[in-house]
Order: sequence, then structure tokens, then C-alpha cells
Amino acid sequence: MIVLGLTGSIAMGKSTASALFRREGVPVFCADQTVHRLLGPGGAAVTPIETAFPGVVAAGAVDRVQLAAKVFADPHALKRLEAIVHPLVIDAQDRFLKAAARRGNPLAVLDIPLLFEAGLDRLCDRIAVVSAPASVQYQRLVRRRTLDAVRIKATLARQMPDALKRRRADFIIPSGQGRALTRRVIVDIIRTLKNNGRGTRTRARGPRQAGRRSLTKGPSLR
Repeated sequence: MIVLGLTGSIAMGKSTASALFRREGVPVFCADQTVHRLLGPGGAAVTPIETAFPGVVAAGAVDRVQLAAKVFADPHALKRLEAIVHPLVIDAQDRFLKAAARRGNPLAVLDIPLLFEAGLDRLCDRIAVVSAPASVQYQRLVRRRTLDAVRIKATLARQMPDALKRRRADFIIPSGQGRALTRRVIVDIIRTLKNNGRGTRTRARGPRQAGRRSLTKGPSLR
């Protein structure tokens, strides 16, 4: 089974790309959705988070607004949170991959916002980065109205620059140029990976240009 890592900076259109992979019948593990379940009612992260950050749980679920207020400006608090959440996400990810392999799926996708930053690219046979022009990214962030300018800047600072992600990718998925183009590129990626198989693992561990295939001309784990 080929494991394709899917990543991209905030507001680049990764969720849309993830949904399109699913529509084509490819199983997708979404780290963000997993975190939402872990922090939701009865989630495995609720009790340890309440222990570490008293007062952030209401009605059996983590209040994400209150939790964000506690960790946003405190790097040490953020590390404590990640130490709770990340192992649970990795465990869910491992179970997903084992289940996909048992079903005989030829391809599975790991949708992880901080794929490179967390070093999880090492688990993947190939990497696809969803990318949009900076102007499109900014417009999307403004429309969300969930982050002010300070938090937008802080969030982007935690993420690897888009240009570097593109250089480290095996495939680039365009966003902001129409869903039809995004879907065509994704279908092409799926066809390429299924036809070629895993082959020899040649993906570089750092920035590279040679051999990178571009298919276009032009709290979660975030």
C-alpha cells in the first residue's frame, strides 16, 4: 500500500483536496477531525487536558476557545497540550493505516497540517502539498473571521513556508484556480501512484527540485 502524505498551510484548501480524494474512493485519515473527536464528548483527550488545564472542560468536552486562550501565548503550555494530543493522534493514525492495509487498499492518504513540521513525512511514500496564491490564502483567512491578525501571524509562524513545502513535495495540488483543476490534478496523482506502484522510495528528506513532479503550471494540529 502506498501512503500519500497530504499537507498545506492554513487556508490553502487542504480540506477540499482531502474531500476530493475521498470522493475518488481513497481512504483518508484527517488529523484535524481526529483531534476534534479526541476533544469532543467522551474523547480520550478530555480528562488529561482537564487535569493539565483546569476549567477548560464543559459538558464532557473541551472548550476549544478556553483552551486556546490558555495555550496561545504560552509555548510551554502548548507543548504540554501537544504531549497529550499528539500520541493519541499517532495511535489513531496507525490503526487507520493497518485497517486500510487489511482491506487491500492500494493507496491511503494521511491529511496532516504539520506533516513536515512534526517529522511525519518520514511515514509517507510520497507527499502532496496543496498550495494557493498568498492573496487567496489571506482572503480565505479574513472570510473565516475566527482569527484576528495577531493569531493569523502566530499560526503562520508555526508553519513551514509554502515555498519550502512545495520544494519538498512530490506533487503540488493547485487551489484557488477552480475546483475542476484541483480535481483533475488529484485524479492524475491517484492514477500515477496506482499505475507506478510504490517503486523505489526516492523522496528526499529535505528540499529538492530534481525529480519533483509538478502537476500544474502555475486547537487542531495547526
